[in-house]
Amino acid sequence: MFPVAVIEDAAAAEVSLDPVRARLLAELAEPASATMLAARVGLPRQKVNYHLRALESHGLVELVEERRKGNVTERMMQATAASYVISPTALAAVQPDPARSPDRLSARWLLAVAGRLVRDVGLLITGAAKAKQRLATFALDGEVRFASAADRAAFAEELTAAVTTLVGKYHDETAEKGRSYRVVVAVHPSVPEES
Repeated sequence: MFPVAVIEDAAAAEVSLDPVRARLLAELAEPASATMLAARVGLPRQKVNYHLRALESHGLVELVEERRKGNVTERMMQATAASYVISPTALAAVQPDPARSPDRLSARWLLAVAGRLVRDVGLLITGAAKAKQRLATFALDGEVRFASAADRAAFAEELTAAVTTLVGKYHDETAEKGRSYRVVVAVHPSVPEES
């Protein structure tokens, strides 16, 4: 089971967004049969089987074991990931495009950049898995409390200068075997954690 999987297919996204199926995915963090799930979610086993087949057909759950119980074979299923992210490619015609209105101070532009990040990393994860290779990435996550709007603006300017300096230092357009990497830095208000 992967910690996170990216859903790139529109049909798979639709299947995963059904409330019953989303609940089944959550329940399948550990292997379970349709009978076991039916008892947990309060649905008939046949209905659970119907939803499991839909999830399985889109690669969201997988068979991990078959157990023989009398005349019946019990199929133990498990989610393919602990959590899922739906890529903007699932909504290809309306996926966000940061090039439409590049405004580094706009929250909507930040959202479009974040959508592109999910799309790109999702595609890279899929490609790396098919090639059976690791994917070289790096992320930095932190929090800063500003005393004033002026401090926040000064921080943004200093951060821009620092990142621009680093990119200028390490970017080598002439590197024959080099690989380009996208750098994304975002600053937004923190959302309080629910307790």
